[in-house]
Amino acid sequence: MIPLLHDFTGATVLVVGGGSVGARKARRFAREAEVIVLGPDFGDREFGDSELVRAAPDPGEIRAWVERTEPALVVAATDDEAVNDAAAEAARDRGALVNRADRSGSREADSVVVPATVRDDPVVVAVATGGASPALSRQLRKDIEADLAGAGAMAELTGELRTELKALEDDPAARRRAIRAVVQSSRVWKALRTGDTNGRQVARDVINEELGEGPGETSC
Repeated sequence: MIPLLHDFTGATVLVVGGGSVGARKARRFAREAEVIVLGPDFGDREFGDSELVRAAPDPGEIRAWVERTEPALVVAATDDEAVNDAAAEAARDRGALVNRADRSGSREADSVVVPATVRDDPVVVAVATGGASPALSRQLRKDIEADLAGAGAMAELTGELRTELKALEDDPAARRRAIRAVVQSSRVWKALRTGDTNGRQVARDVINEELGEGPGETSC
């Protein structure tokens, strides 16, 4: 499988199954998508900002739900293989993506895996083992979390600095070196991770050093 990021803004995700797995999937997609969850019982689980429909659809009813909701993705998350099979088939017939929570290893065409993720927006890191070891995915996610601290602020800062440098520096190679120096600077990372309000100035100092500017000169 080849990893891709998909923007679900404005799209619908249909989660078939109101158990713990369905709730976890619903919370994940409710960050962006309009999520509809079908299930006979939701208990006291947290589904995020999802629409909950109390229903226990049998395999013959699934296609009607898919036609009605027009989802971009169907999550088959019940403990009934026949219902999950019907959800996957109806989704594929409609051209929607399929995530089967009851399958691991080899998968059919149009199947997607929902990986373990670490976020420091706008930075997203995903970890997947192809379904072979969810426990390993979770452990790797924990290991990555500490290293990712401040990455979101770094992404936003360097994005702004790239824009500023384009107006001030004609040499693309020099601009790349300057931004790379910022990304590799322990001083900048420390400022961003500690919430130092001088982080931008520290980054500017690094750029000026890289471009050979004098103390009184400012490139950006």
